Amino acid sequence: MNDSHVNDDPASSATVPVAQSSDACDKSSRLRWTAYLWDTLDKSPEEQRFMFKLDAAILTMGSLGYFIKNFDQININNAFVSGMKEDLGLNGNELNYMQTCWTVGYVIGQIPSNLLLTRIRPSLWIPSCEVTWSVLTILMATCSSVQQIYVLRFFIGLAESTFYPGMQYIIGSWYRKSELGKRSCIFHASSALGSMFSAYLMAAVYHLDGVSGFKGWQWLFIINTVISLPIALSGFFFLPDVPEITRAWYFTPDEIVLAQKRMQADGRANRAPYTLSKVKKIFSSWHIYLLTLLYILYINGGVAGQPAFAIWLKQQGYTVAQINLYPTLTTIVQIITTIIYAWTSDIVLRGERWPPILFSGVMIIIVHTSLTIWDIPTAWKWACFILSGCSGGISGLIYAWMHEICAEDNEERALVAASMNEVASTVLAWLPLLIWRQVDAPEYPRGYPTSIGIAVAMMVTAMAIRHLQRRDVARRSGLQLHTYTKSYTKSDLPSPPLIKSQTTISATQQPKPTLKAPNSSTISRYGSFNPPTASTDPPH
Repeated sequence: MNDSHVNDDPASSATVPVAQSSDACDKSSRLRWTAYLWDTLDKSPEEQRFMFKLDAAILTMGSLGYFIKNFDQININNAFVSGMKEDLGLNGNELNYMQTCWTVGYVIGQIPSNLLLTRIRPSLWIPSCEVTWSVLTILMATCSSVQQIYVLRFFIGLAESTFYPGMQYIIGSWYRKSELGKRSCIFHASSALGSMFSAYLMAAVYHLDGVSGFKGWQWLFIINTVISLPIALSGFFFLPDVPEITRAWYFTPDEIVLAQKRMQADGRANRAPYTLSKVKKIFSSWHIYLLTLLYILYINGGVAGQPAFAIWLKQQGYTVAQINLYPTLTTIVQIITTIIYAWTSDIVLRGERWPPILFSGVMIIIVHTSLTIWDIPTAWKWACFILSGCSGGISGLIYAWMHEICAEDNEERALVAASMNEVASTVLAWLPLLIWRQVDAPEYPRGYPTSIGIAVAMMVTAMAIRHLQRRDVARRSGLQLHTYTKSYTKSDLPSPPLIKSQTTISATQQPKPTLKAPNSSTISRYGSFNPPTASTDPPH
């Protein structure tokens, strides 16, 4: 590759530059202080312009889309505690069944959708599904029986199944390792904003009760669609697909080339045909199994999906507005910790994803142990409900970790992204019926103790993934260095500095380029390394 060069910093010499005009991606292992605020500020003007467009497109469309998806997903809980239960005579576990119907539809569509995304343009498929669920949501306002709600929730879940794993696949197709954690977590944080907005909106629209013959909770679904539909339609114009097939109108040809080279520099594979050998390789690797298990434990280990805080507030006699507003404190904690996890992981921890996961598990254990006891001071009970938001911010980091582990196979990355969310959602379809039963709320004598065990298992799984990833990196590193040293004869080039040379180069010989070999700090920081590079290009 004609851009190869030697850098005095061994860490940066392990990374191939993507464009001369940008110094493009790794000028040095040292970051200017501005990059700690936002990594784009440490890049060249050309790459800054490209990154601004990319962030504006992917983060805006992804965050808005996830906002409306989670807005719709959570509004069933807000509607339930704001009059739906009484108006439709729901006195059993109907809320659990509504959530389960949505989850079943959500589960069915994810893997087929993500496999389809590797064959067609995401800019056509994802917005089409967004439009579908927006239209179905307004029909919720017309339901007069719980059976109608069950049917609609199933099809809404089916349409929404495309979005989260699909957008995670797109994010992983454009951003480098040092950028992934922040973008993935910002995308995930938008779901929390959707939860907050639904609660604030419910507190406002409740006063529309009776307007045009609709109840306050019915107005929530109507306004939901009014907000969602324009966002869904804009996706047709702004989603950029993936680098190798993008035709986004806002990128120049040079920027598209830059995008492709950035992914090459990170070892991110392009789309390739599905073959039997590829399928065997995917299912014989630990990646799909342990990463999926980790996400199962994350999704099912908290109480965030249940209106426990709201139901407890209702039992304490708070008003409808207060019941909708106070639980948003939990969401605020989730947003704050999500941002802290992202910046800490990308910058302070230099791409390590497991420490925030362990911290999240510890917080679950502390909070849910207290709620298991239940007979605790009221102030601490408030604190426990609010601090439970600390466990909700690691989804983006888990997906960033997955993109890095599966970087060498695009189809594996798409399949694992969908598998993680689908299998986790499958468990979510039945586990709440056993441990988060509506009739047990808000004490949940089965739910809180079970979640403690799940948190411990999540922490153990994260450490197992860390061990296996480092083992695989060490094996690849040793193989690449061994292959490199055998690819030249003694008379071609001097041995790399890490290997003692057994020959002497003649004084009359033309000097050969000096080689730099990777070191262990380079391997641990970047997760992999390129073969040693020379100060001039080797002969072609």
